Amino acid sequence: MSAEQKREHYHKVRMTRKKAQIDAAIERADTEKGLLLVITGNGKGKSTSAFGMVGRALGHGKKVGVCQFIKSRTDTGEEAFFGQQENCEWHVLGDGFTWDTQDRSGDIATSERGWEVATKMLTDPSYDLVILDELTYLLSYDYLDKDTVLNTLSEKPEMQHVVVTGRSAIAELRELADTVSEIKDEKHAYKSGIKAQKGIDY
Repeated sequence: MSAEQKREHYHKVRMTRKKAQIDAAIERADTEKGLLLVITGNGKGKSTSAFGMVGRALGHGKKVGVCQFIKSRTDTGEEAFFGQQENCEWHVLGDGFTWDTQDRSGDIATSERGWEVATKMLTDPSYDLVILDELTYLLSYDYLDKDTVLNTLSEKPEMQHVVVTGRSAIAELRELADTVSEIKDEKHAYKSGIKAQKGIDY
């Protein structure tokens, strides 16, 4: 047997074993439910990942609601595109980043108004997917009552999927979630003096 034939043989053995393991895991995963996903960490791409799921859900004819906390800009590519889709309801609910507003009481009031919008979606089973973009800040900064938010998330409609994004997700939210992804910040163009790019960053 040549070296290349040995390589092919061992590759087939490994892949056969791997396929059996994956097939068994798929067979065991027989529960269907609405998921709570948390995408956190210091790296770029948390909201981008969530909006990818918006596109995926819309592609399957699902109804989607998006609540953007903290952020105030309405000129993003994602809002321009998804906002005109029939099954997508989009709300920009912030006044801008906290270092811009510099107004804690105002930020709290804005957060509470935004949470009222989100709560309507989180109690309405007609929404298949709800995105709570940058919600983590409202919990870590104590802009919203933690127990109120966690209770609402835990009591959402059974088949509704919810995605929460933002840095520094609190431990209680991580514990409640079905899936938690932490995006690591390894390099960022901004740190090299490159400004935000249309179609990439917004």
